[in-house]
Amino acid sequence: MSVASVGEIIWVLGIIAWYFIRRPYERRAKRVRVVSHRRSPSEITGLVAALCGLAIIPGFYVATGIPEAADYPARVWAIAVGTVIFSLAMWVFRRTHKELGRNWSITLEIRDKHELIRGGPYALVRHPMYTSFLLMGLGQAFLLSNWIVGLAGLIGFAVLFLLRVNEEERMMLEIFGSQYRDYMESTKRIIPYIY
Repeated sequence: MSVASVGEIIWVLGIIAWYFIRRPYERRAKRVRVVSHRRSPSEITGLVAALCGLAIIPGFYVATGIPEAADYPARVWAIAVGTVIFSLAMWVFRRTHKELGRNWSITLEIRDKHELIRGGPYALVRHPMYTSFLLMGLGQAFLLSNWIVGLAGLIGFAVLFLLRVNEEERMMLEIFGSQYRDYMESTKRIIPYIY
């Protein structure tokens, strides 16, 4: 088995883990009434970009090897680094879902009896779900030895983040007011102590 194949298998296992982490929260969330939402074309564009960059494009590549022209030699060290980063992404992803519980939603929504979560990864950053997507994109870049596919995850994350985070923070300020403003002053957005 080639080094590149090992990276692809680890990426596939990571995506399977992503699905199994998210699925129960998605099912539970459907049972909690939405009281307010901010669905918009830009939010949908961001979600589609993230889905394409972090799942569809790399999934197509793993299944077909296309675009082969952008391949480069896989390295054991890169697969090891990618595995650690992708594993960290799944850990943050799981912890984020666990902390959010009934407040979780895929789109910008406020649910009945919504609470401001400040525990777990939310003690370090305001948007750990985006942190997990950033880590997924970075891990993907190391695991899949193809310039286009490797960068697709980071680009998909960036589009989602840039189109959505400001609107999400405006919504939280409207709902939680000074409580959220204080939280903003004590935490960074997605990278602890940095940004």
